[in-house]
Amino acid sequence: MGKMLPKNLDQCIKGLMDISRALTSDRSKEDILDLIVMVAAKMTGAAVCSIWLIDDTTRPQVMRLQSTQAADPDYVKDRSLRIQEGAVGLVAAQNRTLTVADVLSDPNFKEKETARKLGLVSMLAVPIRIKDGRVTGVLNCFTTSPHDFSEIEISLMAAVAQQAAVAIFNAELMLKTQAAEEELQTRKLVERAKEILMRRREMNGDAAYQWLQKRSMDSRKSMRAVAEAILLSEDLGYYSSIPHALNKKSL
Repeated sequence: MGKMLPKNLDQCIKGLMDISRALTSDRSKEDILDLIVMVAAKMTGAAVCSIWLIDDTTRPQVMRLQSTQAADPDYVKDRSLRIQEGAVGLVAAQNRTLTVADVLSDPNFKEKETARKLGLVSMLAVPIRIKDGRVTGVLNCFTTSPHDFSEIEISLMAAVAQQAAVAIFNAELMLKTQAAEEELQTRKLVERAKEILMRRREMNGDAAYQWLQKRSMDSRKSMRAVAEAILLSEDLGYYSSIPHALNKKSL
């Protein structure tokens, strides 16, 4: 059997510490996931390590290759699989670890042409679960010779997958926080714009809001953009120029 994992315990510990430090840095999710696959490949000796993530924006959902340390253009090209399609999709759908002794003879493995070209033989794939237990992706690795994955090897890859889950969870939390802050700021701007309209046009609150909505639709601009134009006009003392400020050329 081929040898894959790990050269020594110190190397594994150092790799996990490198990932942990990256998780507390200001590095992007993409950078951290790139680091994870590189560290995983280095500390395991695997020929190819990859992270696939579920794309929640598609229906039905698909899994896309997010990060890999492989350099071959046939492997890094834009690739996707439906949930339950292929070995990776099966791991995501069933939320379980999968080992494959020979990917070329396994009926669940779909990308046999790529595996044959790169000489990939055995595969280990583990689900990436975020805090609520939801599977958000899969971490897999390949050897170029037959390999029987041990429990220690599987546990190590599961630990790396958990680090990836933390990076993904943190990124999702950051996006939600930014979206909430953006929504709050927009509400504040709209309220200020309403006050200006209520004062200048002697409107009530509902009428002012409807005016903003109509102007937004007519100008094909967001409510925030309309509100900002009104505030700018007010600040400059050009309230009468508001309708002009909201045309397509001005915004």
